[in-house]
Amino acid sequence: MPADATLLLLDRDATAALLLPEAVLDAVHEAFVLHASGDGQLYPLVRERLPQGVFGIKSGAVPSQDLLGFKAAGFWPGNRALGGDGHQATIMLFDPATGRPQAIIDGNAVTTERTAAAGGVGLRALARPDSRRLCVFGTGVQGAANVDYALRVLPALETVRYLTSDGRRDHAFEARFAQRCDIAPGASPNETVAASDVIVTATTGRGALFDAAAVQPGTHINAVGTDTRGKRELPDGLVPSARVWVDDLAQARMLGELQWAPETVANELGALLVAPSSRAATDITIFDMTGIALQDLTVARMLYQQALASGAGTSVPWPW
Repeated sequence: MPADATLLLLDRDATAALLLPEAVLDAVHEAFVLHASGDGQLYPLVRERLPQGVFGIKSGAVPSQDLLGFKAAGFWPGNRALGGDGHQATIMLFDPATGRPQAIIDGNAVTTERTAAAGGVGLRALARPDSRRLCVFGTGVQGAANVDYALRVLPALETVRYLTSDGRRDHAFEARFAQRCDIAPGASPNETVAASDVIVTATTGRGALFDAAAVQPGTHINAVGTDTRGKRELPDGLVPSARVWVDDLAQARMLGELQWAPETVANELGALLVAPSSRAATDITIFDMTGIALQDLTVARMLYQQALASGAGTSVPWPW
């Protein structure tokens, strides 16, 4: 047994430096395809409420690629009073032949990027290519990341209107995108939705954000914030009337917007990527995003390989 084995550690800064958007998009696209083909395996989800917050584990494997691992993640709102991030995530990769850990990776930046990249993959597959106007609910980490990827994958996109929970103008959010689009606050939820080709909901999921009647034919919606039982962003009647795609059907019916309309016919995005089909110009489409372990694992593997090639991160002794 090797006594000189090592474990690679990628902290927040090392991880962020390796998260190149195009590489993340490719890795997340692969995750959807692996899920659709059956080559990627998802293990039972853990999602538990604690007195301090929410704790969860998403795990999976790709046996043909010797990929095995998990992400332990959750939300601890009390962290904000300590000056820290409420969201906490850690990813571990393992050698499936021996069970030995290969890497421990800070999962916060990975979660942000892979979620936004999944939204980008959904936009490329489902939004009208000529979409010019985007409405985003929420200007936090996920709101900003999703707008960033939307601007990357929709070349015709030129106008972004945003809405905050308290109605305040977010000058830092505007400054981030001022050189890439026409960005300003939306007048009101329904008015802004009605004038948009693409809608992104990236909030804490406290309730419906707009009326179903405001959504115009041809609109695409990326629903990001509903990822736990009880959360909701979309209004009654919208999901059953739309064409709906999800990352994983069972999970979406348990945790996503489909929990509120469980009988709705929906399909997994990976199947669409494997066998593309057209959409009518008047279709209202929804991508109900709950996030799957394969997205974390394909991105983590990309980071692990890049780190080994570049010498990034810290290797610590981890003998057998």
